[in-house]
Amino acid sequence: MDIAHRTTDQQKPAEQRRRELLEAADRVVLRDGPKASMNAIAAEAGITKPILYRHFGDKGGLYRALATRHTDALLASLRAALDAPADRRRRVESTLDTYLASIEAMPQVYRFLMHPAEESHQAEQGFDVGRHSAPLLRRMGEELGQVIAERVDLGPAAEAQARIWGHGIVGMMHAAGDWWLGERPCSRAELVRSLADLLWGRLAEADDRADGPGF
Repeated sequence: MDIAHRTTDQQKPAEQRRRELLEAADRVVLRDGPKASMNAIAAEAGITKPILYRHFGDKGGLYRALATRHTDALLASLRAALDAPADRRRRVESTLDTYLASIEAMPQVYRFLMHPAEESHQAEQGFDVGRHSAPLLRRMGEELGQVIAERVDLGPAAEAQARIWGHGIVGMMHAAGDWWLGERPCSRAELVRSLADLLWGRLAEADDRADGPGF
């Protein structure tokens, strides 16, 4: 890398440079999936690997940054589905479909976040997918639990019940979506209907919270 390139890189605001590096990482992940390496990402960004380490520390740091980036976008989409002007059953189906559509649209990103390739894991020591993906799923469960608590009257111990529902629904979506993405045993619409049927019993009976936005 020449001196002019290094100077330009150093002069950029840290957040702008970090965003550009994450965009480069996304391009590599979209191309290579779980096999995406720090070397390939550095090359895509036009920098050396040590500079990439300076921004993210290691592959775990880069993973966390990418996970936050994609989880933020997914949660915004899920909230939009929950806020859509439709009856409760339709919004439940729309929320499930939003999650499944997101992993279907970018399967390589999903596999990078949840199923890093064995050869990539061996090549870059210290990357433990379970250690990194579990907080992502926990965050989604907590966020969904908060949405449920705001909207649905669950009676006594409502906060704890909402968290149980939030983590349970995220676990169901993740496990069913992972299986479906790998085997494609049915259409996305069929999977959405089946999962909604599974959830619907108690959701159909619960009232909206009087002081909430409704669900």
